[in-house]
Amino acid sequence: MNRSRTRCALVVGLLTFLAAARGQSSFVKPAATSSVSGQFVISFTQPANPYFRHATAGTNTDLLRLEPSLLAVSAERFKVALWSQIGMAANAPWSGKIFLVLHPARTADEEVVIAAQPFIHTWNYRLELPDLIARNRCARAFSAVLLLEIANRNAPVGGRSSVVPEWLADGLARQVILAAETPIFLSAPTKRENDIALTRQNNQRRGVDPLADARRVLQNFPALTFEQLSWPTGAQLNGDDGGVYLASAQLFVHDLLTLKNGATNLRSLLTQLPAHENWQAAFFAAFHANFQRPLDVEKWWALRVVAFAARAPGPQWTSAVSREKLDAALAVPVDVRYASNSLPAYAEISLQSALKNFPPERQAEIFRTKLRDLELIQLRLTPPLAPVAASYHQAFTDFLGGKKKGFFHRPASASATIKKLDALDAQRRDVEVRLKTSELPLNVDRLAP
Repeated sequence: MNRSRTRCALVVGLLTFLAAARGQSSFVKPAATSSVSGQFVISFTQPANPYFRHATAGTNTDLLRLEPSLLAVSAERFKVALWSQIGMAANAPWSGKIFLVLHPARTADEEVVIAAQPFIHTWNYRLELPDLIARNRCARAFSAVLLLEIANRNAPVGGRSSVVPEWLADGLARQVILAAETPIFLSAPTKRENDIALTRQNNQRRGVDPLADARRVLQNFPALTFEQLSWPTGAQLNGDDGGVYLASAQLFVHDLLTLKNGATNLRSLLTQLPAHENWQAAFFAAFHANFQRPLDVEKWWALRVVAFAARAPGPQWTSAVSREKLDAALAVPVDVRYASNSLPAYAEISLQSALKNFPPERQAEIFRTKLRDLELIQLRLTPPLAPVAASYHQAFTDFLGGKKKGFFHRPASASATIKKLDALDAQRRDVEVRLKTSELPLNVDRLAP
């Protein structure tokens, strides 16, 4: 996407939009399609253009052929996935409506227009998209408009619209697309064979590392500094730098989210944007516990980049695989006999049960094994589960005793460890539920006409 052109298009589109829009009805055509939540309203300005079609439109899996009913589903999927990345529940309330206006693609690299419109007590948005668009460009457009909707919830309708930093919109867009366990965007069929519609679908292998592309790029090229991320050039925004900007933006957002209260602080950054003249001030207000000045960010970021590029622990697991691996690492396998003369059967018990029923020597053996298992998987867990695994690791260490910060400490009691494990299990279940509900199933029957 040509961001310099997008900025101009945003201004022109906003002025045109404000002049033409006297009410919410000016957004919508009679044949508009609404999404399940009602936040997205999709319309087509005119029939598809039969004259222009990209030469690879039928075979390129990165090109999306947008169609209103499928786009309504795709928009909801993207929203839920993006909200999950920043710690928002799938059923969280929204404020402003987003009107998606499709038009026939005229070129292979057509600009996308985003316009913000104050309406009574809230802001609404118009996102103009060509009906043939690259997957990444579509993701970046959705990321930008959804983050703008969150930011403007605190913006007075009589004032100015917020400005979302480029690196945040781009970084989250890549995280959403590359971390998805099921396809986010649905592409309309391109041809028919024997009356069966055939479509292109870019299926992702379960368990793929969402940072794999960023890792390949940043192992060969230096990542951008925080200052460079703050003011990217047009070539970088368009991907003409070998993907260094996009890889840096994705990793920067990913690492911010892994900080303590990272998701909360990122949401705070968005909500504070209307109160500041620039996003840098909002950033340091939101992340004041981590960074007090730009130099602090640069130091932290430089260390993160070096560790990321130099140390490759292997592909990071997706949410589903991470849940399975962590559950397995915390389960205690045992052989159970249901009768004195029966063969032993395999079963799994909890660590709490092991503490209640096994002698101290056996307890210590189990916890040493589980400590090693956690160390093997912790670096590959999906970010929401990695801090939970680290807390389990600390609980196991406390139970076993040993050296801690240069001093030897006494092992924690079994009863205290059981209470700690109960609390961690509740925290883990809460995270796993949020990870599972972040996936929105396809349900075309619920689309409003």
